[in-house]
Amino acid sequence: MSKRIGITTILLLFLFVASAQKKLSYIEADKKSYELHQQKKWNELIEFSTEVRKQGMDFFYLQARTGIAYYNLKKYRIAAGWFLKAWENDHSFEWLQEYLYYSLVFSGRSNEASKLAVDFTVSMKQKINFQNMKPLRLAVESGFSTNPDFEQLTGASLYEQANVGNNYGEAFYLKNYHFESVDYSHQIAPGVNLNHNFTHIGVNREEQLYWGSLNSFPVKINQYQYYLNPIFVVGKKLYVSPSANFVWGKTNIVLGNYDPNSFYTSDIKYSDFIFSTSAWSHFGNFSPGAEINLANIYDKSFTQLSAWLTYYPLSNINLYFTPQVYFKTNPEGNIGYNAFGISGGVQLGPVHFYGQYLNGDMKNFIESAGYVIANFPGRSNRKFTGSLYFPTGKRYQFVVRYMNQDIIEDYQVYTGGTPSNSIGYKYIKHTLTGGISWNF
Repeated sequence: MSKRIGITTILLLFLFVASAQKKLSYIEADKKSYELHQQKKWNELIEFSTEVRKQGMDFFYLQARTGIAYYNLKKYRIAAGWFLKAWENDHSFEWLQEYLYYSLVFSGRSNEASKLAVDFTVSMKQKINFQNMKPLRLAVESGFSTNPDFEQLTGASLYEQANVGNNYGEAFYLKNYHFESVDYSHQIAPGVNLNHNFTHIGVNREEQLYWGSLNSFPVKINQYQYYLNPIFVVGKKLYVSPSANFVWGKTNIVLGNYDPNSFYTSDIKYSDFIFSTSAWSHFGNFSPGAEINLANIYDKSFTQLSAWLTYYPLSNINLYFTPQVYFKTNPEGNIGYNAFGISGGVQLGPVHFYGQYLNGDMKNFIESAGYVIANFPGRSNRKFTGSLYFPTGKRYQFVVRYMNQDIIEDYQVYTGGTPSNSIGYKYIKHTLTGGISWNF
């Protein structure tokens, strides 16, 4: 009997507590959220707004105040989502326009911000210096790449290991190269940006020919690239970015004539192209995306696909990680796994660090929306990149990069003009670059 009474008492207490927790009214929810906003109790405001929504209630000021709470905690990506909800309900408040604009800018979503700013008030447009068309960024960068194994490779007598004998053997050893690059970006309409790049690469190689005896010749290659890349915001937050990269170059190489120890010079001109289209969007602290590349490199056409997911654990661009997987068509036309990469960035005071690691079959490999291509004669299995960005004043930024990449090339033997044997050799390519950008 006593046990039954105890259970009944607990049930009555539970019902009493449940009935005491009555549903909040709109006036109570609005008043309490306003008080927490005025007291700048941001975490409490977020908890309270969550509880209100669990009771099936949501309204403009609750959305805006939730966004303000996240904004002041520097969680700009989540804040932007709440400001966008409030914006859908009412466009008229300038304070909301300002919060919305900067939450998107601080989330790395400036294209969306410029598109929305079309509907801002005249005074807010003046405050943020809104323009339909405007220059965005001008940057110059140059770099130098070396092969520290050059002397060892050129003195390795690979022709003996390959047993060239009376056949024809050749190799092209990388010595170094330098590049100079100019970037220019401008907004051609709200939500539409256009990026340009022009790059010159000067490559120095040593050509070793064994044709009757060992002979060495210097080889200089001049390569040029023009890259064009518009970025569109489609709808509310879908980014679509096609690009085209045109590559052309010329060099002079020495080839063996019919008789051993006789040679002639050949002028070679080449051209490659890469057409890419990528699309991505933003969902809170996540940003998924995918890309397709159609390319012709060394007169070989292929398709490369990739997909990625960027995660912002702090809900801002001070820390982010992007795993990415690549797929590529083989000579038979089938598509399969090609490579894996992971990149990310972190803000260290005024300095921003960006790093990237790639692993896989990187022969004629395409990355960064067709902007970076591996069209050198060889293949690579892994690549490290580290970049440090140093802001100077409000408009200038310096960057220093270091790249470390393994390269595998072949000493090729020909018999009667047909490839008959080869020996692979490997070296590490070290690249150091520096540049400066000016944000208008």
